[in-house]
Amino acid sequence: MTARLQPGDTAPAFTLPDADGKPVSLADHLGRKVIVYFYPAALTPGCTKQACDFTDNLDVLAQAGYDVIGVSPDKPEKLAKFREKEHLTVTLVADPDKEVLQAYGAFGEKTMYGKTVTGVIRSTVVVDEQGKVEHAFYNVRATGHVAKLLKDLKV
Repeated sequence: MTARLQPGDTAPAFTLPDADGKPVSLADHLGRKVIVYFYPAALTPGCTKQACDFTDNLDVLAQAGYDVIGVSPDKPEKLAKFREKEHLTVTLVADPDKEVLQAYGAFGEKTMYGKTVTGVIRSTVVVDEQGKVEHAFYNVRATGHVAKLLKDLKV
């Protein structure tokens, strides 16, 4: 089981390719707060709902000083299809080796339909301007998560 991050921890650094294959680094966002959310798979109902919710609230979050990065084990090509099909404006990055997912505690054992499986644990980590973990939410629901996050962050 991967260790979960706690508030005050240094957020693990990463550089991953986005849907266009361009590198996106956490370090590029120093000085701004970053919501890094982890989801199992592009083009699935729950992940689509969550990505659309983040896209719909991107302006509100940006005005409050937050950038948003979605991370999944999908390849950049699949992320590009996801972005085009759903008209997403949220930044999506690919972690096919699952190294970043594991570093953030977002990959491991979880219960799905009553069975224990190993996979992506739907999670959201809020990183402050200095690169420290401000909030870490694990096993979040796809539906309603963004609304709850806005409330928790007082946005």
